[in-house]
Amino acid sequence: MLVDSHCHIDFPDFAEGAEPLLANMRTAGVGHALCVSVDLERFPNVQALAEAHPNVFASVGVHPDHQDCEEPTVERLVELARHSKIVAIGETGLDYYRLPREAVDWQRERFRTHIRAARKAGKPLIIHTRSAADDTLAIMRDEDAGGVGGVMHCFTESWDVARQALALGFYISFSGIVTFKSAADLREVARQVPLDRLLVETDSPYLAPVPYRGKRNEPAYVRHVADLIADLRGLPVKAVDEATTENFFRLFNAASPS
Repeated sequence: MLVDSHCHIDFPDFAEGAEPLLANMRTAGVGHALCVSVDLERFPNVQALAEAHPNVFASVGVHPDHQDCEEPTVERLVELARHSKIVAIGETGLDYYRLPREAVDWQRERFRTHIRAARKAGKPLIIHTRSAADDTLAIMRDEDAGGVGGVMHCFTESWDVARQALALGFYISFSGIVTFKSAADLREVARQVPLDRLLVETDSPYLAPVPYRGKRNEPAYVRHVADLIADLRGLPVKAVDEATTENFFRLFNAASPS
């Protein structure tokens, strides 16, 4: 049984509701999913999904790309994280892809807020980094993010960045990008990450893996990510399924597999 460690099934892309997605998960051997918050305005929908379905968990956080939204405080994040189905803080991090570095001081401060909230709440971080790896790692060290741990989600960076995150106690999660023909370097990273620090995800509705590339993604498709990683590493699919599931529940220890 697999876990989709990062999805956004609260998004409008899934207007049909969760039930068809959960049915497809069962067919694909995907037992659980973590629905990840991107802003506080939509957080009640994320929490409601987790409350309604025993095999869905949730996080609380504000995505680094979101500007026109409620700005989180440590106190607000910690308060919302007290709910039993909230297993992580995030997603958070840095994303310089669309913004000049000198214009994102607010982004760095927001990232620090999330790390401080995670440490206070005692729940792991879900970290997003894009075109900002050096600053992301520097803030993680400066704020002692390793003291609470977490995951580098939808990882697309180099082995050197992965190695530094692993040294801080973080897990590395691979999405459908690893199945793309253009992702040879990333597949090499997926070969090297220790099996006991590896997670798989969809980031749905985005980044559908081959053979669904270009279509709407969904949690059931994490099966294709796990199968590709098993093939890369010369392992039985069952070994990757078991390892990534065990890793998920070890990291997100507020989540129950039952």
